[in-house]
Amino acid sequence: MIHVGKMIKAELARHPKAHTVTWFAEQLHCKRTNVYDIFNRANVDTGLLTRISRVLEHDFFHDLSENLKEDV
Repeated sequence: MIHVGKMIKAELARHPKAHTVTWFAEQLHCKRTNVYDIFNRANVDTGLLTRISRVLEHDFFHDLSENLKEDV
């Protein structure tokens, strides 16, 4: 099973150093503590995941779909 929060954290880590947790929280219009909560979630609401995908310019839905294909 994929841990979506870990995927998000890993993708943020691949971004430039200027893209910190604080920057990410500002982009999502939330507090830093909420970002750390997201990193700890195995599952993320699709609306939130859509926003995160846009902010990080990464299609997490594609990643999840590819994982589904591998599991079949």
